Amino acid sequence: MKLSKFTFLIFFFLIAFFLVLNLTPLSGKFKNFFYLISSPVQRFFWRSGDKISDFFSGIFRAESLKKENENLRLENKKLLQEIAFLNEIKNENERLREALKISLEEDFELIFANVIGKETSKDVLIIDKGLEDGVKEGFPAITEGKILCGNTSKALDDFSKIQLLTSKETSFDVKILNSENEIFKAKGEGGSEILLEFIPKEIEIGEGNLVISSAQGGIFPKGLLVGKITKIEKSDLEPFQKAQILPACQIEEIENLFLIKKW
Repeated sequence: MKLSKFTFLIFFFLIAFFLVLNLTPLSGKFKNFFYLISSPVQRFFWRSGDKISDFFSGIFRAESLKKENENLRLENKKLLQEIAFLNEIKNENERLREALKISLEEDFELIFANVIGKETSKDVLIIDKGLEDGVKEGFPAITEGKILCGNTSKALDDFSKIQLLTSKETSFDVKILNSENEIFKAKGEGGSEILLEFIPKEIEIGEGNLVISSAQGGIFPKGLLVGKITKIEKSDLEPFQKAQILPACQIEEIENLFLIKKW
């Protein structure tokens, strides 16, 4: 409630008068008469005083509630961060347990890493593990599903680059399932394709055939899923046929990788 300066002055003089009235030896009848005629005014200022008091109390309460809400907001944010952190640890533990099966089966020694960046134009992923974590160049990179993605092309102190199988700088040996035990050469075509070339014409292959890694050449362990054949190129004028491979490792879906230290 907004009070004028004049009202406050009247309020001040009335208080002063009441003090004089109570401190001076005036007759009881005079005091009674004054209280009688001034009671409406006193009542007004009393109620006004309550409203003023309530007004300022409301301000203080609002300020207190604002601070309390801010503290609760910060505390809630902190709790949400802790929950997210715990969930991330839980997810990592689940992936590690899944990878442990691979490790026991194939005798792999693994390093878990998070993907923190992508260089799609260069077919490269950036991970958050480096030399300080034991990473070295050439370590194969796989998913928890035993899918081959590439290998480390450069290791820094705390970060590393993973060169994908689709990189034009990548060349490795593979096998085609259900096509005897022949070893073929695969190379990255850039983008999202891998080319399988120098396949003898007499070897029957078909679209949908799965391609796995070969240990020949010592680049990758054997038996890791590379992808599936999506297109076959054959010509009567050429002694060999070619095949396009769709990689099983799709970078848009990757959040974590496992680096193989030993196999």
